[in-house]
Amino acid sequence: QVQLVESGGGLMPAGGSLRLSCAASGRTFSNYAMGWFRQAPGKEREFVAAISRRGGSTYYADSVKGRFTISRDNAKNTVYLQMNSLKPEDTAVYYCHANLRIWPNKWEYWGQGTRVTVSS
Repeated sequence: QVQLVESGGGLMPAGGSLRLSCAASGRTFSNYAMGWFRQAPGKEREFVAAISRRGGSTYYADSVKGRFTISRDNAKNTVYLQMNSLKPEDTAVYYCHANLRIWPNKWEYWGQGTRVTVSS
């Protein structure tokens, strides 16, 4: 079982920066690929970024590529999302996601979300 707690959301003007953090419980954090998703009002949840277990590989949605950076610190059981050059369309609730697949099983966990609001 993994529990995820996000923090760092808030209200920012367009062009500003925020860093989201996701603290994970448990001793097996480094076994999980981690990601960030977001859900804007009236829209479906969408992928934002992901990072491999040891941080060697990262993946981004086209809409955030070049502006957002995902990173992790396995010693601190924490994954981060640095968000720069924020746009009003980045306004959403941001969710942390943990994913572990050992065929044929899959484990995944979600945080409760942290709200980001970007004003124009």
